[in-house]
Amino acid sequence: MKKKLMALLLGSCMVVGLLAGCGSKPAEGNAENNPPAGDQQEEPSGGEDKTDEPSDEGGETAGGDFTFEIIVKSFQSSYWQAAVKGVDQKKAELGVTANCTGPNQETDIADQVQMLKDAIDKTPDGIGLAACDPKSVLEVLQTAMDKGIPVVAFDSGVPDAPAGSIVATVATDNYAAGATAAENLYPALKDKIANATAPVRIGEVNQEAASESITSRGLGFIDKIIELATADGKKVAVAGNEFYVNGVKGETVAEGEADIIIEVAVPAQSTVELCATEASKILSKEDTIGMFGSNQVAAEGILTANGNLNVLSSDPNEGILAAGFDAGKTIKGAIKDGTMFGAVTQSPLAMGQTTIEVLYKVASGESVSDVPTQGYWYNAENMEDDSIAPNLYD
Repeated sequence: MKKKLMALLLGSCMVVGLLAGCGSKPAEGNAENNPPAGDQQEEPSGGEDKTDEPSDEGGETAGGDFTFEIIVKSFQSSYWQAAVKGVDQKKAELGVTANCTGPNQETDIADQVQMLKDAIDKTPDGIGLAACDPKSVLEVLQTAMDKGIPVVAFDSGVPDAPAGSIVATVATDNYAAGATAAENLYPALKDKIANATAPVRIGEVNQEAASESITSRGLGFIDKIIELATADGKKVAVAGNEFYVNGVKGETVAEGEADIIIEVAVPAQSTVELCATEASKILSKEDTIGMFGSNQVAAEGILTANGNLNVLSSDPNEGILAAGFDAGKTIKGAIKDGTMFGAVTQSPLAMGQTTIEVLYKVASGESVSDVPTQGYWYNAENMEDDSIAPNLYD
């Protein structure tokens, strides 16, 4: 009987010991080997309660718990590839997850709206949105707000967004950037305008008349040309696309009374080929002395049109002066060889980085506000400067 009692007691002690040992090992396994991303969002990104863990374990940062969805306007142009690169750089630095999507073309508005809906269904910690058509996303932005998902607009604002649905906008001051193009193009044309015995024409090609970024640049250019010309005692008429004709701020006159005619063209779709078709119509007119393309697609359209016409030059005495917007190999090459007079560039790389930074702050509970980014004029003389070259993406 004593032997049986002793055996029973020893067996009980072994069971207790085994249970104690099993109770510690799963905790070690979860901490080191099984960190499911979806299960780690309960803890704040600051990681204040993780002081007992090695700070360099696994190379992860405190922001690794945040997931963001980034929706660009298109993956076709190198501009948006540069923005995605900026997103990738900053997400690696902060240790967050950021998934980038976007339609094939900026005219694929319905596709982008569906992508935004899909992003909301994933319930991320935040969404970065460069809206192709601001009006198309209004209802979906309300859905995001109802679900508590903050949205940061970038590149283009959403002026009529439901109050509170856009927590911040990261974008170039597009109106000022368009004005920068005019401020650099007009002085080079000033003598030609002053000596003209008949009206002269300045063309403008905008890939569309919907997004805030394109329309603001186009109107900024027009208004600044009107301001500068009026100061010189010249009268200006604006012709072509009705949106831009009706949107000008400065005083204009009828074409028959004008010293300068600003002709604005918008293609049926946002493609280089269709922008080239519109540009050709203006470049072919004998009174044209200047051109402006308000984004990469429009600027490349002007250069494509020139391939057949061969009327552009960086010298106003030898041909038509063209100012572009954005960068890319085609535009940079045309400026280097003297075909294009110059261009205004943004920094899409910095814009992508800043969008992630702002989303990170929102997810961390910090207050945020709009972040305006700059536009820079560059030409053959300054494009290699340290202050300009980093913004000239390929």
